[in-house]
Amino acid sequence: MAVISNHDVYNYYLSTYAPTAGNSRFDSHKKNELKDVYSRIVKSSKDAPLYKIRTGTEVTKFAIDLKENARRTQNLVSSLQSDGDDIENVFHKKIATSSNEAAVAVEYMAESDSSGSSTGFTLGVKRLAQPQINRGRFLSSKGKDFEEGTHGFDLDTTQNSYEFQFNVGSGDTNRDVQQKIARLINTSDVGLSAKIIDRIGMDGAESSLEITSKHTGLADGEDYLFDIHSDGSEAELDTLGIAEIAQPAANSSFTLNGTPHESLSNSFTINRAFDITLNEVTPDDAPAQIGFKASTEAMADSINDLIDAFNGFVEIGQQYAQKHHNSQLIGEMGRLYRSMSEDLASVGVISNEDQTLTLDRDQIAEAVTSDEAKGAFEILNRFKNAISRQADKTAIDPLNYVDKIPIEYKNPGHNFVAPYATSRYAGLLVDQSL
Repeated sequence: MAVISNHDVYNYYLSTYAPTAGNSRFDSHKKNELKDVYSRIVKSSKDAPLYKIRTGTEVTKFAIDLKENARRTQNLVSSLQSDGDDIENVFHKKIATSSNEAAVAVEYMAESDSSGSSTGFTLGVKRLAQPQINRGRFLSSKGKDFEEGTHGFDLDTTQNSYEFQFNVGSGDTNRDVQQKIARLINTSDVGLSAKIIDRIGMDGAESSLEITSKHTGLADGEDYLFDIHSDGSEAELDTLGIAEIAQPAANSSFTLNGTPHESLSNSFTINRAFDITLNEVTPDDAPAQIGFKASTEAMADSINDLIDAFNGFVEIGQQYAQKHHNSQLIGEMGRLYRSMSEDLASVGVISNEDQTLTLDRDQIAEAVTSDEAKGAFEILNRFKNAISRQADKTAIDPLNYVDKIPIEYKNPGHNFVAPYATSRYAGLLVDQSL
């Protein structure tokens, strides 16, 4: 059993990957898919010995980095296989492109050009949609401005009304009270999130409670996304100051081929074909140009993404090997490439001295448009499938690649499963008190 706490694992994940993870449609899974993941974890641990992992933050970071690279690789492979297992589909598939990806991200979702926009369009971003933010007063963090007892406030949203109650103990500071309310809101699933903002004021540490809506924009006839008020604890609510709107919700504003439009959010679909995400305001004289990539360019981009996934495994393995002299992962990636190195070189996938790969875009464009294109696609499919198998293997048991000390080998035929150590990295929370 590995001696790494859930606290270490999830703190590193939340601080490193959660802020930029984003939402992918391939991160949503059906019950049978989740059951299959757990079954494979159980199977992989059934005959594995009990072991102790060498302590150190490098081990936790390595396993999480490895798991996240495997997740991104699995999503990439899924996107390449969305129209079938053959990577050749990418060559014939229309892929949208934006001249300013930082400001306007686009994905073409239609199976055919039902949008009637084969020549593309322009999209200028005037304003991003924003959530409503209520920011409370800054209070002395160690002060005690709330009377002991039970207090409450009412919360109205555009859909429902809620009543919240919180208790103030004799020793509770202002920050303790703010934390209680923040925790109450964050666990209530009412479409809001709350956090504490700390600062150093004239008289020492101060804190404020900030409440933000998870939705953005205001529909016609709406004045707010949420409203906080109280009939019985007006003094406490006034002290907190959370009833005041610091930032009202606003719709996104953009132009489509010069015509102004608005949306409740920064993500929307145009003509049921283009999935648009607004990220930044664009200059008035430079709207983003939305069009389609050339077939050879789309294919090269897809193979380059696979190469980036391969290189991600190599680079993570190299970082760990420098400190722990464990080159198991690097060895597996090297064998993966060597097993098909000549074929990959023929389509422009070249190995570097540091064991990473690079792509010759001109060579792959020539390979997929020549008379031998069928053979080139077969090679690329084998490469994709090999990386997919590596990602699946790594995602199920990233701890397979860390330094560990065997404690006891299981009795063949009379063993038991122990999936708990791996489960921390597969996304399953484990109660260590069990």
